[in-house]
Amino acid sequence: MITTKRVSATTSLAALSLTGLLVTGCSSGSADSDSASRAGATAADATVVDSATPRLAVSYDGGILVLDADTLDVVGQEDAEGFVRINPAGDGRHVFVSGADGFTALDTGTWTDGGTHYTADPSLTGITFGATTPGHVVRHDGRTVLFDDGTGRVLVLDPAELASGDAAVTREYTTPEAHHGVAVELSDGTLITTEGNEDERHSVVARGPGDEEIARTDDCPGVHGEAVADGETVIVGCENGLVLYRDGAFRKVSSLDPYGRIGNQAGDEESAFVLGDYKVDPDAELERPERVSITNVRSGELTLVDLPASHTFRSLARGPHGEALVLGTDGALHVIDPETARVTRSIEVVDPWTEPGKWQSPRPALFVADHTAYVTDPATDSLHAVDIESGAVTASATLPETPNEITGVTG
Repeated sequence: MITTKRVSATTSLAALSLTGLLVTGCSSGSADSDSASRAGATAADATVVDSATPRLAVSYDGGILVLDADTLDVVGQEDAEGFVRINPAGDGRHVFVSGADGFTALDTGTWTDGGTHYTADPSLTGITFGATTPGHVVRHDGRTVLFDDGTGRVLVLDPAELASGDAAVTREYTTPEAHHGVAVELSDGTLITTEGNEDERHSVVARGPGDEEIARTDDCPGVHGEAVADGETVIVGCENGLVLYRDGAFRKVSSLDPYGRIGNQAGDEESAFVLGDYKVDPDAELERPERVSITNVRSGELTLVDLPASHTFRSLARGPHGEALVLGTDGALHVIDPETARVTRSIEVVDPWTEPGKWQSPRPALFVADHTAYVTDPATDSLHAVDIESGAVTASATLPETPNEITGVTG
């Protein structure tokens, strides 16, 4: 488990104490003088810098590295027991670490306040939203939504409050049954959630601000993953295509095959096109697809793009101009124009690799920030920065640990 305290998501986070050993229950109390330190670094702990300083977080077996996104220098390291996952918290500063206790906020130590830019030592905070099986973390319209697969509980919070240690839950909802699911809250208060159980899941539901049901589709077998595109269109993957929620209603986009599973998507909220994977063998223990899907959320048209190599769920991203990016097992970063569904460039980054059989195992992973694509290479314990527009590898670094997942913050 992560070496920090676990708290109930309904407890006032400013009231937590970080003194003492790890606890497995919930804490409460009144605010005291060290509440700010519990949330992470303050301006008094930090250095004023000339501009915002983006940082990266890289997980490994035993912890998390924090790196300067420009130099790729390691600026901090935190221990974490067991397999953890990492996602941006949505405030440009914190990363949520999903572990045995729930979703814990990691302060990467870079932020901007009132036009002044700061950097400080990264640190795990005492802010944990308890979950039995922490799952998807979704950011949209200034809200971050956490989904607990073990209970079906959905927590909505304002990530801007994490720095103060007072990131109270603004909305809570629990699906009828626990399942591996996902949820998104839209700007008008509509909450999109999946529904299902441990045996099957095939429903996506839209609920109003009072949790009343306003729309539903049950035509999404194997529902998995989400993205948000142009016009606040929410896309959810199915084993027979996709479902779109747009303008208050669901719409089905069918696969081009009887079984055509799209389980991972990469959206751009300013683009009408969504990048997704595409698998066609329902009996495969591990399918290595060499095609991706491009879906136009306005027209509902789904197009398949052939690639020279397979890819994995950590291989999909979007570029600064809406480019669809796929990191292939041939070691290249393939750039796709989503409007034409054509590969426009393939950039060699790492040596060819083979997808491991266990999904938790390290494999090259892709993360994009601004105009730079970051690619990990577990085979060499390295990290590479690629300028997406020029195709040049602008920086490389050897890491002190074998990288697994990667994400980042803007500062």
